[in-house]
Formats: sequence, structure tokens, C-alpha cells
Amino acid sequence: MKSKTLLIAALGCIALTLSGCRPAEKGRVESTVTNPIPLKFGDPYLLHASDGRYYMYGTSMADGFEAFVSDDLLNWEPCGRIYQGGGQEQWCVDCFWAPEVYERDGKYYLFFSANYRENPTNEGENFKIGVAVSDSPAGPFKDLMNRPVFNPEYPIIDANVYFDDEAGRCYLYFSRCCYKHSVESEIADSLRQAGSYPEIEESWVYGVELKPDFSGVIGEPQLLLAPPTRLDDVQAEWESRSATQGEANRRWTEGSYLIKEGQKYYIMYSANCYQGKNYAVGYATGDNPLGPFQKAQNNPVLQENVSRGGTVMGTGHNMVITMPDGNRYCVYHGRMSDNPDERVVLMDRMDISQDGILTVDGPTTEPQTICVE
Repeated sequence: MKSKTLLIAALGCIALTLSGCRPAEKGRVESTVTNPIPLKFGDPYLLHASDGRYYMYGTSMADGFEAFVSDDLLNWEPCGRIYQGGGQEQWCVDCFWAPEVYERDGKYYLFFSANYRENPTNEGENFKIGVAVSDSPAGPFKDLMNRPVFNPEYPIIDANVYFDDEAGRCYLYFSRCCYKHSVESEIADSLRQAGSYPEIEESWVYGVELKPDFSGVIGEPQLLLAPPTRLDDVQAEWESRSATQGEANRRWTEGSYLIKEGQKYYIMYSANCYQGKNYAVGYATGDNPLGPFQKAQNNPVLQENVSRGGTVMGTGHNMVITMPDGNRYCVYHGRMSDNPDERVVLMDRMDISQDGILTVDGPTTEPQTICVE
């Protein structure tokens, strides 16, 4: 009887190994995950829903959003279309980008960016932020309101929501687009003098308190992050690479994501062109959810590794997920050097040290063990 029990246990271990999962400490299950994850889109957002499953959302459809679901981060099933946009009676027209889904009080809320149908001056970029709701993380999601959450005079993208449950408040973070936003700086001057570009446009990250029912904002948006203005700024070189290397006459600050560690707030952000090899991630810290924030000296914390013999570039637009064992992971998109036109999803371990330094152990392409249950 004892030998039969051992045989059954051994067969069970073999099955777990073949599936990429294995038992960890009592009550834990681990998966061996290798980047890139077998999903191909940009701006990924990973939700561990109350049903115990993992749902991945991203920028992938011309007229809405789809999702994928997994139990182990290895095997992904398509949920199909979860949100349909672009209808004649809807506020949103096209360019459906950067979805994030939050579970609140038994409902699921999808925040996203899209071009606003109301465009009296016929702007080339007219992006606003909307929200849709569903009873399930797999949708279908329906517009909570047939309008944007709010309507600033400039185009905005990349919504991120932070819930301060202790204070009973929530905050919306977003990026003002580069479109028609020419900014003077020493970097712009140097590029103009070199004959590279006559002007440099910039995108900036803002934050604002959000109404609890998501129907609007409270107060005026606060400027939180912008590209450095001085050449001797420690952030200037890495945040300006798209402009200095001839990719575009723009400097981006976008894809923000806020977390809290102890009493300190960390806001992560992406700089450079999302289409290029130089897309990278930095962070800043502050004592309040609406800043002020100070950029970290160890930026960028995530960037291409092709220049160091690796195969990943264009790393950015990240989010952060805490796994069941308490470890944090940075989920982001990147591009592989053998197919640079296609965005893929990656995730790597992220840590905040006792002295408050945030680091991301990536990009990696080696197997990593992740607790999934």
C-alpha cells in the first residue's frame, strides 16, 4: 500500500512538472514562466480576479477590447471581445488603447482611452478616457456613461486608478498627449541648433481625485511628471533618446501606474516612443497621491537589453501585480529583436528595498518561478 501511494504521488509530481506548475509550500502552487508570455499586444494589464483566475487585457483591437484568461500564467484561453466600441451612438470612435480593469464591490470597471466623437475643431488627436462596467471580468462591458469621465481641453490617454480605501478616496492618473504641446527646454534648444527638429512636443502625467461613482473628477488635475528641461538633469539622457536618436520630435511621459509602500507613494512611468527600441520605465516617489513626486536616481529601472547582448527592446507601459505569496511583478510590453514590429507581453520580479529603492529584475528570457495560487 505504501509503495502504491508513493507511485501515485510520483506520477502527480511528474504531471505538475510537465504542466509547468509544481507544489510549493503548503497551500501554494507555482508556475515556471518564461518571457515572453504567449500573448501579443501592447499596454498589458493583469487582473487576479476574485474567482481565482488571471485575466489579461491589452491594446489589440481597432474597435474595442478582448481578454485572455489563465489559471497558471502559462496556458491562456481567449475570452473573445469583452467591449465593443465605435458604435454610431457611442461617445468613442476609434483608437481603443490601454485598458485597465478593477474589481469593486462585485462589479468590474474597465477604464480605457479612445478618440472622442465630439470633435468640433477636427483635431488629429482627440483622445479621452472612458469607463465601462460588467458583472464579470470576462465581460461583456457596457459604457457606464455615454461620455468621457471628463473632458479637458487637451487629448489624454493611459488611465490608471488608485483606490485609497482607508480615506475613502480614489485618484485618476493619465497622460496629456504630445499633440500640439510644444515645450521649450535646453534639450529642445540643442536639437534645434543641431538641425534635428524645429520644436519638441511633450506628454506629461497628471493626477486628479476621481468621484467615487467614476462620473467625473474633483478639482483640477495636478501636473505630476514631465520630461527634464535641463541638459545636466540626471534623467535627461534616457528620457530624451527618441528625440536625440532621431525617432521623433517628441518626448513622452506616459503609462503611469501608482502603488504605495508603507507611507510612500511610487509612480512608475514610461518615456520615449512606444514604437521604438528606447521605450523604458522609470519611477518617482512622493508623500501624497497627488505629489509632489521626485524622480529616482536609479532610473530607468527597465529598459532594452539588446545593447547588453539580450533580445528584448522597447520595454514599457507597465503595471504591477502582487502575487499570492506577496511578491510583486512588473507586467509590461516589449519587442523581441527578431521581430521588432510586434509587441509581446512580459513580466518580471519587482522589489522595493528597505531603503525605498525600486528595482525590476528584467527584462528576462530565462525561466522564473512564480506563485500563482
